[in-house]
Amino acid sequence: MKTINCSKQRGFTLIELVVVITILGILAAFAIPRFASLETEARIAAIQGLAGSVRSSAALAHSLSLTQNNPPTVNVEGNVINMTNGYPIGDDIDDTLADFTGYTFAAAAGTGTFTRPGSPTPANCSVAYTTAVVGFAPAIVVDVSGC
Repeated sequence: MKTINCSKQRGFTLIELVVVITILGILAAFAIPRFASLETEARIAAIQGLAGSVRSSAALAHSLSLTQNNPPTVNVEGNVINMTNGYPIGDDIDDTLADFTGYTFAAAAGTGTFTRPGSPTPANCSVAYTTAVVGFAPAIVVDVSGC
């Protein structure tokens, strides 16, 4: 007697593979734009976080200055900070921060500006700290239009 070995092949049909690829394509069409906008939102959140750090460090230096009877300089974490009107000057605000990795700092005419390299327009993804004038706190301006 002759035996016939009938083994069934297992696998996916072409139509099943096409359906799965189509479904993955539709999911990707919805997901990719959503994830692409997260990069911009992350840069905006990071720049706003840095602005909060600048505000806090200026307030800390101000309180240190008040407790020492408004000297022309204070020592913050081993850094000598020049003060004017009880607040750090714009040129020294970077020395009040423990870490601002990922940002560049430039100082000019009493204004210290932190920018975010890698942004579409780095000059418009920034935090600017302007030295305090008599009777007022320093101006801290956040620009996220280029993030």
